Amino acid sequence: MSSKESNLKEKFKQALESTARVISDDLKIKENPKQNKSSKKFDFFEIDNLTTKSDFIKFRAETDSNALKKKFSNEIGIICDVALDPYTSHGHDGILKNNIVNNDETIQVLIKQSLIQAEAGCDIIAPSDMMDGRIGEIRKSLEKNNFKDTLILSYAAKYASNFYGPFRDAVGSAAKLKSDKKNYQMDFHNANESIREVDLDINEGADMVMIKPGLAYLDIISKIKENYNIPLIAYNVSGEYSMMKHAINNKILPEDAIYEMMISFKRAGANAIVTYFAIDICEKFLKN
Repeated sequence: MSSKESNLKEKFKQALESTARVISDDLKIKENPKQNKSSKKFDFFEIDNLTTKSDFIKFRAETDSNALKKKFSNEIGIICDVALDPYTSHGHDGILKNNIVNNDETIQVLIKQSLIQAEAGCDIIAPSDMMDGRIGEIRKSLEKNNFKDTLILSYAAKYASNFYGPFRDAVGSAAKLKSDKKNYQMDFHNANESIREVDLDINEGADMVMIKPGLAYLDIISKIKENYNIPLIAYNVSGEYSMMKHAINNKILPEDAIYEMMISFKRAGANAIVTYFAIDICEKFLKN
């Protein structure tokens, strides 16, 4: 492992405390029967892999997906994030033109990224970029290239939130980001926009949808569940995780608050939850 990747791993540990980070050649999953029995889906996020090339042939998702699927004999599912922010010099999720993310040009790169991940063995492609129309274009490309069984998890309602800080620090995009992402992520004042965005993505071919963040957006999760019969995922983001972890470590809240928070997502209507507490939950709350 290079010194830069080692430093990044340490930074992620500092930002998200005890969360395990999957990084390139250091790919390891704890050989704990309880965890392996309960954790069947792994969500991969790319990091800057020390290259200045704009082509994504050497995505670390390629190595990681194949390694994991081989290690667990195809008994796990792999979800791969699709977005450009770990790779751009400015920290945005797409190609900048005149300080504005260019929607259509970005989609063309996202299509290439999605195909590489599908070829690498990813079971679910998860576009988190919030470009308009990208679900339909990615679906067409997957079908054309015979990846008809590759599913799409759309970040259909991803808000321009203040709760992403620890993750952005960890992947290095926070320091690069010179402006906000409000021209393509959603306004947190607006609940009704989530209906329109989810409706568009379903019609374009999304197999499931994500609401991000989760804890501060339980009303959005509930609203989408009431209006659509589609698998719905809540994202318990890094800021929410860090607040809870800080409260537990400082004896402000008991550890059982983790379980209560997860139940709130389920109660609101989430079919599944993406969370940095996955290992904690498997070890402490799913023992039986």
